[in-house]
Amino acid sequence: MNQRIKPLVFGLIFTASTIIPVFSQSQADWINGFPDGCTSITAGKSATSDGSVFTSHTDDSHRTRSSVEIVQPAEYPRGSTTDMYRRVNDDTKAMPSYAFVKTGEIPQMPNTFGFINSAYPCMNQYQLGIGESTFGGRPELRSEKGLIDCQDLIRLMLERCKTAREALVLTGAMLKQYGWNDAGECLTIADKNEVWHLEIVGPGKDLTGAIWVAQRVPDNHVSVNANASTIKEVNLYDQANFLASENLHEVAKANGWWNENETFRFCYAYAPESRTSLASRRREWRVLSLFAPSMKLDPNAENYPFSVKPDKLVTKEDLIQVFKDYYEGTEFNFVKDITVTDDQGKTVISPMANPFMPYDMNKIFKVNGGWGWMGERTIARWYTMYATIIQCRSWLPDDVGGIAWLALDNAATSIYIPVFCGVTDLPQVYKVDGRVTGFSNESAWWAFNRLGTLAAQRWGDMRKDVDSIWLPKQKEIFSRTEEIEKQLPGITNPADRRSLLTEFTSGWGQDVVKSAWKLGDFLWTKYDEKF
Repeated sequence: MNQRIKPLVFGLIFTASTIIPVFSQSQADWINGFPDGCTSITAGKSATSDGSVFTSHTDDSHRTRSSVEIVQPAEYPRGSTTDMYRRVNDDTKAMPSYAFVKTGEIPQMPNTFGFINSAYPCMNQYQLGIGESTFGGRPELRSEKGLIDCQDLIRLMLERCKTAREALVLTGAMLKQYGWNDAGECLTIADKNEVWHLEIVGPGKDLTGAIWVAQRVPDNHVSVNANASTIKEVNLYDQANFLASENLHEVAKANGWWNENETFRFCYAYAPESRTSLASRRREWRVLSLFAPSMKLDPNAENYPFSVKPDKLVTKEDLIQVFKDYYEGTEFNFVKDITVTDDQGKTVISPMANPFMPYDMNKIFKVNGGWGWMGERTIARWYTMYATIIQCRSWLPDDVGGIAWLALDNAATSIYIPVFCGVTDLPQVYKVDGRVTGFSNESAWWAFNRLGTLAAQRWGDMRKDVDSIWLPKQKEIFSRTEEIEKQLPGITNPADRRSLLTEFTSGWGQDVVKSAWKLGDFLWTKYDEKF
């Protein structure tokens, strides 16, 4: 078993652990709170067309692993402990990756739940689903004394909790006892009935603990986190919608980040720089505007509502479309000024122009606004490792009701397969980490990475070829999934249900990987003399 999937402990009383020296903070990508960048969109059960609760995640990273696997429920002897790890840069592999340095040990629980183990684990067997987005926070809050980083905390939740509220209670107990060692993070936590945004920052240099706050998304609303803290006013008397650490106000007051005569706003107390980032604010505007265009939100505003009521009920198809977005049709389209004259004499966007140009090409073309943390960036990204749209449904058995719709690489050129939370395995090609192996026909991620890279070479034309294959196939996947969902509740034996789910998921996984290789070959051939 991979060292990063070793189970951790669930409980509210813990024994002391020994802290083991780790790499210095300066060796991490996220030292200044400037992550590669992920987007997470959430929706409450009354905001969706069928009553599903949604969370989601695009893992926009140059270093996280590409492999995905299923971790089974496990039992452990009394007195067992489990190791905790922290991410550090590792450039010894075929491609830039993370290594994991042990930070300490914590007690183990006798039983842990099974979960889908993507780079940031995404869903467990009880339909608890989690998305993630880093926002950095004040650098002086970072502490190397803590044992727990973001990936470990997510794993803790999925191995030991059945509901979002249980996950928040666990967060409070674990971080108070063992401490947070990561940058500021937002975790979007969904269960069958509700979804919350949890924002966490460190306690301060050389301290153990954390500062955190959680806000519930109203059932009839959608929300987004795009690498910026979005929780503002906090009403701790309303515990149906807000939860927080005991030190929420005192640390801000002690450091002069909040005057108690003014309204307390979490994002300005603990992560003010994240509110200045166009890369974040523009995505917030775009997501909320796509769901609620009637609000006519200002694309240049500094702040937006924490959540909005969508103009129409949200579907998984809507979420898929939003994650493909790169501001096409708006003034913020990165490539709108890269034009040519077509055969009819009209000025059009060049078919060679694409919104996924690497950084050096953007310097040459000087696209709208620049790229990176402070400049523009799109929702769809060429360096996305994978995307998940997590669907939780209360009216179905857990193993059927929970689905992590999984796409590999750039969501704009990929396709989603249904990974039910009841599956027991995935095809071998999904379990191969392409960042470690380098280019490999045995890695599912490389099939989609090659396809996305090829399609970007002549995006104006190739996107149509990609859509001609993926759009009808995605529709077929949705249709076939609905058919099998109708059959599964009638299968009363859970083992038989899980076997059928595994066969179904694996079949589609193998199908789309083969199709991605084939589609890449087609593009290579069709456009051989037009690159």
